[in-house]
Amino acid sequence: MMFGRKRMCGETMAGHDRDVRFRLPDPVLESPEQHRAEDSWLSDPDPNKATLMQIPNISPFVRALLPIKLQGGHEFRFGVWVAIHPNDLQHACRVWNAPEYANLKLTGYLANRIEPWGLFAVPVNLAVLNVDQTPYCVSSPNEELDDVLTRVWPHDILASLP
Repeated sequence: MMFGRKRMCGETMAGHDRDVRFRLPDPVLESPEQHRAEDSWLSDPDPNKATLMQIPNISPFVRALLPIKLQGGHEFRFGVWVAIHPNDLQHACRVWNAPEYANLKLTGYLANRIEPWGLFAVPVNLAVLNVDQTPYCVSSPNEELDDVLTRVWPHDILASLP
């Protein structure tokens, strides 16, 4: 049942403006203890709600939004994890709930495989675009990721997404 939502190329409008959130970074998923390793720290006990994470012998991570621009002014967002430097994690923790959060900028590496492009472990720059959301992936020195971030994609790209 549609309840008055406009349809577009077989999907409701809401199907074009949505997020897919990765539960854990891929390197953490591949580790035997995952986020339950001794001395691990998550900003929330539930990894689905956590925005910051430190996993010993793997990396600190921050959650970010990776936007995919779609034709017609729509946007699809991946909720990804980005591996960051330990000093950046400390800084992010200090400003996360403070006014300085609005100016937070970080650099790191994608910690989730992004399909259909197969992007993983490529450098990415993050910035806060909305203080009510996690930072956004805004650019990359990696040409392929930068293309993904700046190009406008046809709606059928959604067919290959989860």
